[in-house]
Amino acid sequence: MTKLDELYAKLTLPTKAKLALVVLDGVGDLATKDSGFLTPLEAAKTPNMDQLSRESIQGRMTPVAPGITPGSGPGHLALFGYDPIDTQVGRGVIEALGLGLELKSGDVAARANFCSLDAEGLVTDRRAGRIETEECERLCAMLSAKIKKVSDAEVIIQPGKGHRFVVIFRGKGLEGPLSDTDPQREGLPIADAAPVDASSKKAQKAAKLIKAFYEKALPIIKNERPANGFLMRGIAHQPNIPTFEERYQLKAACLAVYPMYKGLAQLVGMDKIEGPQSISEQFNRYLEEYDNYDFFFIHYKYTDMYGEDGNFEAKKKAIEELDEALPILLQKRPDVLAITGDHSTPCPMKGHSWHPQPVLLTSDVSGSDKLDRFTETGANIGSLGQLEAKFLMRHMQAHARMFDKFGA
Repeated sequence: MTKLDELYAKLTLPTKAKLALVVLDGVGDLATKDSGFLTPLEAAKTPNMDQLSRESIQGRMTPVAPGITPGSGPGHLALFGYDPIDTQVGRGVIEALGLGLELKSGDVAARANFCSLDAEGLVTDRRAGRIETEECERLCAMLSAKIKKVSDAEVIIQPGKGHRFVVIFRGKGLEGPLSDTDPQREGLPIADAAPVDASSKKAQKAAKLIKAFYEKALPIIKNERPANGFLMRGIAHQPNIPTFEERYQLKAACLAVYPMYKGLAQLVGMDKIEGPQSISEQFNRYLEEYDNYDFFFIHYKYTDMYGEDGNFEAKKKAIEELDEALPILLQKRPDVLAITGDHSTPCPMKGHSWHPQPVLLTSDVSGSDKLDRFTETGANIGSLGQLEAKFLMRHMQAHARMFDKFGA
């Protein structure tokens, strides 16, 4: 705990306020000539967020540090108020927790996804055409039936959503982190996993296990189409970090569809609320759970997904879909509401970027920046200015009047 965290802890007051963080994953974008110098957020019709913006303040948030492009893990941990540099968590751990798997001490978890390989073993599609969940489940069942162990380690394979799944290696003398086997672009072979700390014998052993796992697994699915290969990312073991409730004295709940975001929430001690599959269902469940929690994390994936596809129109429509559902949440308007992204996923880049994401914050003491819309352009001149994402939670606490005065 830093001295600043210690100060916040000393100043924290109990509250009956309700706080909600709505995350449009990867919502930030770039205005380019090809899009008429509009971002999807600017092009979208968002009457409900427009109304909110008139009674809110806005700004831009640096997800990690200037110029650093975050993965979803660092992006969300920052939103939860954890320093994303000091608190590094492997994506495999997050995904495993999100799927409801219990990790034991010494387990190494990898987030995996099926891919397409050509005859030479080069990756032709890193996501295997985004196969359906049912196909992923079938392929995982094939692998699980034939691979129970690799060397002296137990292997646990759990399908996720779409083309994604998790692999856990359970044995003695293992640790991460390891480098990804995902080459990050098509036309390259599957990479070898290697210890980030080359001196770690436990990580060296884990790397050898993963190589042996590939040698067993690839022949099993070699004749499948389009998913005849797989890639691994975020290969790591679980760290020990303070819970959300310990940091903020807020009982928190997570409403997310995809396992990774449930895992991130579980990692910091939030309760996962299972069931909702659409943003309307998520907001309706928020209404049902309103009295049971102090803080709600509500995650919306599709802005990021379409940004990665470079699909401007689909990303715009995804924003409109969330906006259309927003009045459901506002039936029980939280005392403090923040709407933002965990990072930017610009359509022209087809991937995450370092560009600051826009943020809107409203409460009865937020005042107004007198902006008619929630957009990147408006956020540039908002009174929140440009802040580090890890301080958003402190702003939300302050707007919930959770801090005593500092000093005389």
